[in-house]
Amino acid sequence: MTVALHAGRRTVEVSRPDKPLFPCGITKSDLARYYLAVAAAMLPHVAGRPLNLERYPDGIDGPRIIQQRAGAHFPDWIERVTVPKQGGTVTHVLAADSATLVYLADQACITVHAWLSRADRLDRPDRLIFDLDPSDESTADVRSAAHGVGELLRELGLEPFAMATGSRGYHLTVPLQRRAEFDAVRGFAREVARVAVARDPRLTVEQRKAMRGGRILVDVMRNTYAHTAVAPYSVRARPRAPVATPLSWDELSKPSTRPHAWTLRTVPRRLEHHGDPWADIGSFARGLGAPRRRLQELQGEVGTG
Repeated sequence: MTVALHAGRRTVEVSRPDKPLFPCGITKSDLARYYLAVAAAMLPHVAGRPLNLERYPDGIDGPRIIQQRAGAHFPDWIERVTVPKQGGTVTHVLAADSATLVYLADQACITVHAWLSRADRLDRPDRLIFDLDPSDESTADVRSAAHGVGELLRELGLEPFAMATGSRGYHLTVPLQRRAEFDAVRGFAREVARVAVARDPRLTVEQRKAMRGGRILVDVMRNTYAHTAVAPYSVRARPRAPVATPLSWDELSKPSTRPHAWTLRTVPRRLEHHGDPWADIGSFARGLGAPRRRLQELQGEVGTG
């Protein structure tokens, strides 16, 4: 049995549409229809970026497959990019249209993970990400801490965009002009994180969870060539199918704004009523020259320089 979904100029056949992928009964057809519904909002955030695919052919209680390479059986109309890696190359999927998102759902790809750079300039990221990862399930402190890191970024002349990850924490994403390479961007992010930690004792840059003492990790390691971050509007492989949901800055203050507050069932309605809070993210892209100079001043003030 299959279901045909019309996605733009194409029709995509979803096989075994009634197959449950989540314990709550969400099926493969539900997943495919979700990605079709959010495609207009999601595609600007993933188009042109190499993707890693998090697949669960037997549902989220079964084995997880992290797939980098585009499958040999994938149709020719799905765009691809071949990128260099240590010892060779790998050919990734590019999501250029809604039909691709639907096809990936048919492959039981629940979560899409995207590079921080685009295929035409792989070594020059246009996104910088701070991942605020709490040591426990408390969210009030991490929301407050995210506000603090956001204010620091604004002091530097950058504009942060917040996202509930659908998992445990929040991402702050900063749009960049494509001038600096990954090493320089990650080095800048690391120094920003150190200033944030010096200002807020709830934060840490300690990667080892056992050494964090309950503090919130400000993780900048995603800002690395070939590393990925969960794409906006991706479904997460957790009960109730939570979604990585872009937020307006004001929403980050609300107690109801939990990292997994929005789901496959509720995000399409949210978009219909409120639109995409990140719709104009690209217009805020900045270089790192002036922010670096301001960061040096702040490092002197807090004693991290």
